[in-house]
Amino acid sequence: MKNRNLLKQFFKYVSLNVLGMLGLSCYILADTFFISKGLGALGLTALNLALPIFSFIQGVSLMLGVGGGIRYAVAKASGNQRAANTTFSTIVIVSLLFSLIFVLLGAFASRPLTTLLKADSEVFEMTHQYLQIILLFAPAFIISHVFTSFVRNDGNPRLAMFATLFGSLFNIVMDYVLIFPCGMGILGAVLATGIAPVTGIIICGFHWALKKGPLRLVKPKFELKGTLMTLSLGLPSLVTEFAGGIVMIVFNSVILGIAGNIGVSAYSIVANIAFVVLSMYSGVAQGVQPLLSEAHGKKDLCAKDTFLKYSLLTAGVASTVIYIIVATLAPQITAVFNSEGNAVLAEIAEFGLIIYFIGSIFASINALFSTYFASIEKPLPSQAITLLKGLVLIIPFIYLFSHFLGMTGVWLAYVITEAVVLVIAVTIYAIFRRRTKSAMLTEAQPDEAEQISF
Repeated sequence: MKNRNLLKQFFKYVSLNVLGMLGLSCYILADTFFISKGLGALGLTALNLALPIFSFIQGVSLMLGVGGGIRYAVAKASGNQRAANTTFSTIVIVSLLFSLIFVLLGAFASRPLTTLLKADSEVFEMTHQYLQIILLFAPAFIISHVFTSFVRNDGNPRLAMFATLFGSLFNIVMDYVLIFPCGMGILGAVLATGIAPVTGIIICGFHWALKKGPLRLVKPKFELKGTLMTLSLGLPSLVTEFAGGIVMIVFNSVILGIAGNIGVSAYSIVANIAFVVLSMYSGVAQGVQPLLSEAHGKKDLCAKDTFLKYSLLTAGVASTVIYIIVATLAPQITAVFNSEGNAVLAEIAEFGLIIYFIGSIFASINALFSTYFASIEKPLPSQAITLLKGLVLIIPFIYLFSHFLGMTGVWLAYVITEAVVLVIAVTIYAIFRRRTKSAMLTEAQPDEAEQISF
């Protein structure tokens, strides 16, 4: 009976969050589709050169939302609602400070950043325009992420899902309207993307208007140690997105040297389809996070193990099925974004989809192990997994394999990185479980086993 209830909880949180994350991923996928139709291959190149900065904004958003959400859920489950609300209020203030930094970069440093991203004369203005507007709308992205995360951890995952999905739907509709009927080109695409999270913020407001939970703004306490601890719990999400942005810059740089702007356009197709697929796995991870954190706060080891088992099974099956679909339909997927029918672009992108997406099977499991450790307030192993896959291994692998195998090596670098990290993640988890069980057998007090430091 308990397992049946846990499965029901798992399905509710994960299914709603997967839908929400799919909606969020459509922000960029819609831009990719409409830009490919309205501006062709060069438009895709400009978009892909600017996207690393969007990843940095997303990283800060997730660090604040995930870290704050975990601390809120643990405090709430422990019966300390005052501390939970203090965490929320502090994170809101910190979010505004980070937002200001991005706005200042957009206002005064967008052109140097565009040059740094290696945009050439063909795509410089489009890249700069997209980059500048994204930076100026950073507050909307950050606050939207924070609100949806806290609303989800306050027991309202359905509203959090609606907030994300409605924002995505708004973005898709406005992408079409501003790019085609209004003829605004890439400016229309980025305006639609920037305004969309505002709708999510408004929808989250109903959580407070309808008094759906105890989440409230209170006078924040700026305790440096506590705030840093909260941010450290969300650090794996920050590192994942930051590393993703840095890796995208490296990918763009290497591909420009191998296949020029057309190669970057092909990578844009592969990367943005991957962004959607990986958002599903992120949805599973973020969906189960409140359940893991609540079980941790209640010291329920059985529930934690059960939720992890459900998550791994879901991600493993889903990633395998998705790979089969992507590999089978690679030509058709590429054709959707190849409006000019460029044969070189098609060849590179189709082969990239088939090879690159093997890595997504391993990536889905790695994301869950990272989230698991963060959710139970064990940030060190979570950060280790994230750093290994996000920076430490993949960047040297990109240069190494591309040097010997060209574009094939570029795709393989991602696959081999995720496979190696999976072996490491499983090893870390096995050591952690062995230590936990050993402590339980020694002391015969399961509750105290939760206090073991990794």
